[in-house]
Amino acid sequence: MKNGTPPGPGLSAALAAALDASAEDRVVYDLTGIENQYDTLVRELPGLRVRFALKACPVDEVLRCLADRGAGFDAASPAEVAQALRAGAPADRIHYGNTVKSDRDIAEAHRLGIRTFATDSVEDVTAIAAHAPGARVFCRLATSGEGALWGLNRKFGCAPDDAVRVLATARAAGLTPAGLSVHVGSQQMTGEAWQQALDTLAGTLTALAGRGITPDHVNLGGGLPALGYRDRHGHLLEPPLDKIFTVLREGVEHLRGVTPAPLALVMEPGRHLVADHGAVRAHVSRLTRRRRPDGTDDHWLYLSCGKYNGLYEMDQLTHRLVFPARPEAAEHVRAIVAGPTCDSDDAYGGGRHPVPVPVPATSGDPVWILSAGAYATSYMTRGFNGIHPLPCVCVRGTGGPATPEERH
Repeated sequence: MKNGTPPGPGLSAALAAALDASAEDRVVYDLTGIENQYDTLVRELPGLRVRFALKACPVDEVLRCLADRGAGFDAASPAEVAQALRAGAPADRIHYGNTVKSDRDIAEAHRLGIRTFATDSVEDVTAIAAHAPGARVFCRLATSGEGALWGLNRKFGCAPDDAVRVLATARAAGLTPAGLSVHVGSQQMTGEAWQQALDTLAGTLTALAGRGITPDHVNLGGGLPALGYRDRHGHLLEPPLDKIFTVLREGVEHLRGVTPAPLALVMEPGRHLVADHGAVRAHVSRLTRRRRPDGTDDHWLYLSCGKYNGLYEMDQLTHRLVFPARPEAAEHVRAIVAGPTCDSDDAYGGGRHPVPVPVPATSGDPVWILSAGAYATSYMTRGFNGIHPLPCVCVRGTGGPATPEERH
């Protein structure tokens, strides 16, 4: 490597070495970094039961390392349940976290040993009672999604009054009304969103207690942020993670004071555990300049991967790009980053957010796309435009940032 790449979120020594050694495009995961991230999370939130959101990274090696650490899984289909079981997680550490499921899927998950199901409607509770008799259910409350990059506030969740009705129906149907859940939106950037969700949970627990229903856990869902993403100007996003953890610790203690039964804490982190410990090794297809009809010029950087093979979230996120063959002191231009497909949506921010690119960049140069470990593998197509999904490699290392010696 010619380029002294500064350390930071998204580049451990193990990732840097694996990316540097790769002659072909691929996704690389640092398993040690993921394990360290898991260990930090459970230290910050003592007693936490982690149910990793499998959809964020359905890579067998990643799932096995988390299962070995004690994590369970949030599965959204029978196929995900089966994968979690193959990874070594016992069925009692897996729940069916999707409120949208068919009768057949409920019955298949139950056959596989799943006994805890998410819900948010009376109709779904009726189906669970019929096809997973005696199961435990937890009801998802709706949130505003404000403060998150993806609000997730339309398809899932119900109002507190409806949650009381749903869990009362579950009890009457012979199910166990086991819990409440929330999801404050993916990549949640504020502590206030968590506080609002905790307040909603407290009010709902109180209402449930008035009906003689005492859930044994609250599930705070996903939403914990990754730390290595950039804004549209290329500046590092800085979510207030310490504040978020403080809000969660204090909020859970408050919840335990409003219900007469012991209350366990469950969370479904996905992005938070894997995003900053995965990276894509891609390459430059072309750096070019194009003139618009109004006479203004744009620089475009076309990469070998994009929205359909590793960077599905590029409409909302800007990843840190490293050009290991080019000196950092080289002249840069602001270029719109786009993927290789014949699709106009295959560009960062819909082609609105240029990022700095070294002028000498030329076709074939390697490009490292950092903090790309979340949803990189799960959102890939089978080959849109004949461009194949990226292969995946998992490595181990110290999990620390790359030193100058290790980067060369």
